Amino acid sequence: MPLIVLARLALSLVSLAILGAAGYLLWSWHEGYWVLDAYGVGHQLHEPWRLWTAVGLIAWSLLGRFVMTPLLAKPDKDPTRPERGDHQMISSPTGSTLYVEVHGPREAPPVILTHGWGLDSTIWYYLRRHLATRFRVIVWDLPGLGRSRAANGQAIDLSHFAQDLKAVLALTGGKPTVLVGHSIGGMTIQTLVRDHPDVLESVAGLVLVNTTYTNPLRTMVLSGLAQALRWPLLEPLFRLTIWLQPLAWLSAWQSYLSGSAHLANRIGFASQVTRSQLEHNTLLATRNPPGVSARGNLAMFRWDADAALQAITVPTLILAGDSDLVTKCEASQTLARATPGSRLEVISDANHMGFLERSEIYNEEIARFCDLNLITRPGLGVREPTMTQA
Repeated sequence: MPLIVLARLALSLVSLAILGAAGYLLWSWHEGYWVLDAYGVGHQLHEPWRLWTAVGLIAWSLLGRFVMTPLLAKPDKDPTRPERGDHQMISSPTGSTLYVEVHGPREAPPVILTHGWGLDSTIWYYLRRHLATRFRVIVWDLPGLGRSRAANGQAIDLSHFAQDLKAVLALTGGKPTVLVGHSIGGMTIQTLVRDHPDVLESVAGLVLVNTTYTNPLRTMVLSGLAQALRWPLLEPLFRLTIWLQPLAWLSAWQSYLSGSAHLANRIGFASQVTRSQLEHNTLLATRNPPGVSARGNLAMFRWDADAALQAITVPTLILAGDSDLVTKCEASQTLARATPGSRLEVISDANHMGFLERSEIYNEEIARFCDLNLITRPGLGVREPTMTQA
């Protein structure tokens, strides 16, 4: 999402400045300066403080994350891990090749999880583990991220993602399925329902997690400033990132090593984030290609699905964080008002990555919804929207 991308860019420049300062101090120490003694003989002197300061700055540039992470996050009781399982690669009508994992009992009702932008399917570690005891959990990587391969640059947009999700949905064989999407994953679900309403015949429910209904610049914190900066700054910046991807990637990894990337990604969490959660999120945002991330951000600027869910006939659970800076809670409230059969749950002390830092609450809400609509009373008709706070 643009807010965190901008934070990462600003802090990566600071990180590069620190590395540059280290290089200058190392060079100036090596060059030293000359003085003449009483006999007129010149001597080259070196200032030790320049050397040791340079060494310290270089060490911070390469090892700073080991200091920053404990300062920014709490110790773990249940660490998350970017681990993979057995998988298959499927072809999408868009030309992309999608990485898919399936977990849980073979004959259990299916649930499909679609992750947020800049991440991959390993980010569902907690929810996948929680649901896989009684559901057939399908996770996949969006094209260009993780291990999925995008057909080309044009395949990185919401309409293509919706077609990709439809291809993943076909793996269920038409069984009633709950679709869960975080951030751009929720945007993908809305696009799917709008562009391919026929899929609702095999969808038992929708879960939209910390997402929005329109260009995210309109529903983030400081949205007025973000929209004003779109054309003079954001659009050129993301296009430059696409053209200069190798340099952007090198800068991203240097920022990761120094810990400045962790500081930027901390913006997506509230007060409960743990060290493994922050590390997991930052690692994924770093190792995914910057050019792909930039294309996705540009695609989101041009996306709008306002009122896309007005005509749906399946229950919808909308989960929002009361501290979300990336897609503010008001976006979820607007979605709830526009969506028949929806229920809004506002999670306290949860930011954009609330499904990680408040995983116990999110997991229970989603599991309860899946139980209700896949096991207890599948095929339930439309209900009036309700709003509560957890």
